Amino acid sequence: MELQRIDEESNLHDFEDNGSVYRLHPKALSAWRSLKEAALRDGVEITIVSAYRSVAYQAEIIERKRKEGLSDSEIFAVVARPGFSEHHSGRALDLSSNEQTELTEGFCSTDAFRWLTEHASRFGFYLSYPQGNEYGIVFEPWHWMFKNE
Repeated sequence: MELQRIDEESNLHDFEDNGSVYRLHPKALSAWRSLKEAALRDGVEITIVSAYRSVAYQAEIIERKRKEGLSDSEIFAVVARPGFSEHHSGRALDLSSNEQTELTEGFCSTDAFRWLTEHASRFGFYLSYPQGNEYGIVFEPWHWMFKNE
């Protein structure tokens, strides 16, 4: 399946979470807050690593990876092209926990990932890039998208 271009949205809200400021679409923000509270009630701490990203910031990420010596094929297996990242919509979150703070496949062995797998859909979130996804993106257990319906 071909990735669709995602346009940046002007209707985003800034908010603070664990000492950092992020931006999300208002419905995604409300859903995130509800999800986080429910997880905490179940004894699971989930934190945000990344939310909205501009097209320009996405391009900066790619340039940093090129400077690290990665090829384009290596980069685009883990990072969406500028203009095509779900983060541009203000509805995508990269998540971590106190068990696994880095964005690696190891997140899938945490209580936070197990909790998200069982409960995130109740709040409108789904795992965008499961193992063997149709986009050819590596498995990203930390990347969750809010589906606005």
